[in-house]
Amino acid sequence: MTVHPILAALRRHKAGVVLIVLQIALTLAIVCNAVFIIGQRIERLNRPTGIDESNLVRAAQAWVGAPSGDDAASVEKLDELQRADLATLRGLPGVQEVAASESLPIQGMIWSGDVSLTPDQKGIDVQAAYYYGDEHLRSTLGVHLIAGRDFNAGEILHRTIRGTEASPVIIVSKPVADKLFPKGDALGKTVYQDGKAQPSTIVGIVEQLQTPTTDSWGNPFAYNSILEPVRLDGVMASYAVRTLPGREQDVMHEARKALFAANPKRIMPDSWGVQSFSDIRTKAYRADRGMAILMGVVCLILLGVTAAGIVGLTSFWVGQRHRQIGVRRALGARRIDILHYFQIENLLIAGVGVVLGVLLAVGLNLWLMTHYEMERLPVLYVLTGVLAMLAIGQGAVFVPARRASNVPPVVATRAA
Repeated sequence: MTVHPILAALRRHKAGVVLIVLQIALTLAIVCNAVFIIGQRIERLNRPTGIDESNLVRAAQAWVGAPSGDDAASVEKLDELQRADLATLRGLPGVQEVAASESLPIQGMIWSGDVSLTPDQKGIDVQAAYYYGDEHLRSTLGVHLIAGRDFNAGEILHRTIRGTEASPVIIVSKPVADKLFPKGDALGKTVYQDGKAQPSTIVGIVEQLQTPTTDSWGNPFAYNSILEPVRLDGVMASYAVRTLPGREQDVMHEARKALFAANPKRIMPDSWGVQSFSDIRTKAYRADRGMAILMGVVCLILLGVTAAGIVGLTSFWVGQRHRQIGVRRALGARRIDILHYFQIENLLIAGVGVVLGVLLAVGLNLWLMTHYEMERLPVLYVLTGVLAMLAIGQGAVFVPARRASNVPPVVATRAA
């Protein structure tokens, strides 16, 4: 079958052809970028935290009337309140382990700084998030220790966040260890945090630990984490609680009552006072999940509208060309020839549309990169989008093309 008759027919329907070409191009451009965004959001939703997320609960609260100064008496009073809470939580039935911790992966307070091999921060310098807690923190979170040891009780310091004392010992995540010591000999080495003169010795290395933020600014160091043997004292305090299997809800219910019974002078709102880690993950990624669903719906609507447009336009053309189809059938054209005619016609229209769509997709991606810090659109997404649009076009044109191929030569001729 030659293409010339098809091109001649399309020139007589320029308006419809242009509309379909533009519709295919816009759909391809939007869908390619939307699917890429969906893929990024799904990747974020499935990012591992590095902790054992099951049976983990976070309790957060603030004391009413507690001292807020940095003097020794105030710090000791705050630490006394925190130790009392820890003892209360450890005494609850169903509790396996409890740790003082202001942060958990993907949620909580985040403090970050720079770790280097020299106090003047020359040479290798790594940005990392700090997890402050006691000797129970790593085991309560369920982070896998791949080298070294945990903190012991005698190494735990306590101070306010405004304290400047460096931790004599630290536990680092493997990404931090590998960046500071590429040869793999980080254990036992000394490093310097935030330009402080006092060195810190690496006594342990954990496999993976995500930082306490899901914001885009934290992506460059998403798994650069350091455990600090420091129990932070302040008017607010948070605790990580690991329950026995199946006791998560019971512990969450009893923890609030027990803490208020021990000291009623506290604030613990229902929205963030006691939460399971599964709820924390759901809330942290709610926007990403919503974005993925919204983009998915937009893609389905665009693809459906485009397919409907192709079906409608082809059906209209079939009606207009009823006589011509009959003449071709009378001259010996087979049903398969008529079917192929409309499929090739659609393929030419869709081909022009996808070429224009590729250019629009790249242009839209560059605009998103400039204004919204989006990553570059991979070629695979564009190629997949092109093939999908061509396949949708062929699928959409099949029904009206099949109807055209069934036009009897005699009926078509009489209709003329």
